[in-house]
Amino acid sequence: MSTEAQAVNPGVAFVDEQRHRMVKSMRLVDLVLFGIATVVTLDSIGQISSYGAQAFTFLVLLIPLFVAPYAMLMAELSGSVAREGAPYFWMRMAFGRKWAGLGAVLYWITNPLWLGGSLCFLATQTFSSYIVGLNQGSFADYVFKLAFVWVGILVAIISLKRGKWIPSVGAIARILLIIFVCVTVVIYGSEHGVHGYGAGDFSPTIGGFLGIVPVLLFAISGFECGTAASDEMNNAKRDGPLYILRSTSISVICYMVPILAVLLVLPTDKITGLTGFMTAVTTIFSVYGSAAHAMVVAVGAVFIFTLLTQGAAWMMGSDRVVAVAAMDGTFPRWFGVFNRRFGTPVRVNMFSGLTATIFVIVGQNLTSGSAGTSFVIVLTVAISTVLMSYIIIYPTAIVLRRKFPELPRPFLVPGGRWGMIGATVLATFFAILGSWVALFPDTLEPIFGVKYNFLSTWGVSRGHFELLTLGTVAVIVVLTGVGLVIGSAERRREGVADDDMADIAAIEHELEAAVSSA
Repeated sequence: MSTEAQAVNPGVAFVDEQRHRMVKSMRLVDLVLFGIATVVTLDSIGQISSYGAQAFTFLVLLIPLFVAPYAMLMAELSGSVAREGAPYFWMRMAFGRKWAGLGAVLYWITNPLWLGGSLCFLATQTFSSYIVGLNQGSFADYVFKLAFVWVGILVAIISLKRGKWIPSVGAIARILLIIFVCVTVVIYGSEHGVHGYGAGDFSPTIGGFLGIVPVLLFAISGFECGTAASDEMNNAKRDGPLYILRSTSISVICYMVPILAVLLVLPTDKITGLTGFMTAVTTIFSVYGSAAHAMVVAVGAVFIFTLLTQGAAWMMGSDRVVAVAAMDGTFPRWFGVFNRRFGTPVRVNMFSGLTATIFVIVGQNLTSGSAGTSFVIVLTVAISTVLMSYIIIYPTAIVLRRKFPELPRPFLVPGGRWGMIGATVLATFFAILGSWVALFPDTLEPIFGVKYNFLSTWGVSRGHFELLTLGTVAVIVVLTGVGLVIGSAERRREGVADDDMADIAAIEHELEAAVSSA
């Protein structure tokens, strides 16, 4: 970018200044481990297994119907537009600022609420049940929850060169623990017999599809999160597609093997919901006799660590997406500053930490009754917004292939035009399905004759539920709108035309340079 252009457009100078603070440190192996850390979560193994044998059947079916198309779309995008905050730029180049801004917020807001909600409370429950008892609402309980949140935020704040090791160690810990648990399941089965589900229980049903698939979609999404640090990769165009395809394959195996083992061996009454993984561990570790208790405590500590590293990994990626949207001028540039010392978006990191802290405090005080039910509903919808963001993200692959056919693409979705259409339709369909079920449960079930007791499931009437869910989405949209308005005003003061594609020339310039050097 010329000096003259920077003088005319201070926004370009600001972007260049921030990008120069980013340090390349992510190798291919780091990215693969980061991908595993963002996707594989041990609590999901118990949660998915609690849906019964059908869960494994639908997981297998989703590999060709969703996982493969999704992974291939992300692989092509990561190689063709390899910029910091990549998912934002995919949306920006395909649909303009407004849709990119909304997609970035939907992608981001899931994670501070998830960190301060589900992950934090599950970690505390595990610590209290298996390591040291904590009275709910006590000072120690608050300290543990807030420490969990802010350690996760600290990992996101420190330089990626150092911070990347935390998710990497977490990914390795997951893999080793899954292997050890699977071996123990085999030992347990040999000693106590096989008491799990029979072959007939694996037959899929429509009711199972509507209940299980949205949970599976959330569990196996997020492989592209590492692309948010594309300017910090040693070779983003080469490594982006490779890491997505490799981490996808490993993560699917990390889910399939333990879920199948648990379903086949454990008695069905021992397979429960969110706490199901630790419940299963407690059961099967009985084979280790007197050492069982100490081993369960150790697994509990590792389990908490993996929850922390998954939350931190998502914060590292999603914070960069929304920070780059601000850096680009879609939102206030104040949020787009990358720290000089760490090369990370500390302002967004701190904002995420404050958001998570508020959710901890609110959740701590709304644990029962109608208020507690309302909190759970809002949390459920809020952490499902990442699926909503994919409704915008997935179609960008086909749009960018049409708008920028000259881009070098190290990886192409196979099958030409129709292969791209098929992958986009499949991935987007499942993103819409998951989002619809989160917002409007019990609307598809009657069509297929599936029974669904709304009041017993959610504890509130449908009207109350929809008020909370649609209200939550409305708040997110309004906040996005406020950010867009402020960003637009800043761009006008900088002399940048308030047009969706006004400064896309800067991106095209880089892409033309990439084409010339290819």
